[in-house]
Amino acid sequence: MGLLHVRDPGLLATVQDAGRYGWQRFGVVVAGAMDLLAYRIANVLVGNPPDAAAIEFTLTGGRWEIEGEPRRVAVTGAAFLAAVDGRPVPAWRSFLLRPGQVLTIGRAEDGLRGYLAVAGGVDVAPVLGSRSTHVRSGIGGWQGRALRPDDALPLGAAAAGAELELPEAVRWPRPSRLRVVLGPQAGHFGRDAIATLATDAFLVTADADRMGYRLSGPTLRHAGSDNIVSDGIALGSIQVPASGHPIVLLADRQPTGGYPKIATIVTPDIGTIAQVGPGASLRFEIVELDAARRLRLAWDAHIAALPGLLRPAETGDPLDSARLLGLNLVGGVTAGEC
Repeated sequence: MGLLHVRDPGLLATVQDAGRYGWQRFGVVVAGAMDLLAYRIANVLVGNPPDAAAIEFTLTGGRWEIEGEPRRVAVTGAAFLAAVDGRPVPAWRSFLLRPGQVLTIGRAEDGLRGYLAVAGGVDVAPVLGSRSTHVRSGIGGWQGRALRPDDALPLGAAAAGAELELPEAVRWPRPSRLRVVLGPQAGHFGRDAIATLATDAFLVTADADRMGYRLSGPTLRHAGSDNIVSDGIALGSIQVPASGHPIVLLADRQPTGGYPKIATIVTPDIGTIAQVGPGASLRFEIVELDAARRLRLAWDAHIAALPGLLRPAETGDPLDSARLLGLNLVGGVTAGEC
């Protein structure tokens, strides 16, 4: 059995998988990775199933070591600089981490959250079918809490494999406006509130975490009561309390809520909001339900196609003479007039 040693977890690192589904009706929080696509790509790069448990970290990635056999690892998400024993290693591709080597993941240059996947996955005990951590309730992950220095996480069995990468073009594009479908309580708001949601900019406040982002800016006025009989909350629901300032609910959202929800962000765009923090400006675009369904189907197909797009990663110095001699550097040259 291999171990992943936590030397420094950064600001906030937790074990996450795709989420704890099927239990929300009993009051259990779903949790799971905030940027699902970046998390799944990290797993695919190291040969794991796309929903294997990995490490989610915030703003800084900390320092990590492997015990046991060498393992393929991958870092994805925001623009984090990573190095092994001080030697820079690229993100968004896998590389080999050997016992005794230290992987250091620095501060995000752009974005907020990152993912560290290790071949074999983080093999903590599932709770209600998921290895995801929900810190507030203390369930899942590693002892139900954020990771601390000197934690040693068990790793699943993994076969040796080549270092892999994906073409940069396969990354899902980040929209300039977060696409939303109206509802489920859009009828609790007048036309002015709907128009404001579709045209004005909102700012992410300091009250922002894995549970949700409180936004400031224009007020979304209720047409009637600002309360409803509590009902289920979906990922990306935008609820509006009496203040009129919306709250976007995310991975660690409460299972139910009693404020009207004016709209819901489509799942493929959740990764975009997961990568912004306080002070960021957000705009929304209202789309019809059929368009949202097509977008989700395209996103699911994109994820399903990722393993087939893997290719061996180029290793070593890109200007190495042996490598250069093996390339067709003059392909396409023709004789005669241009």
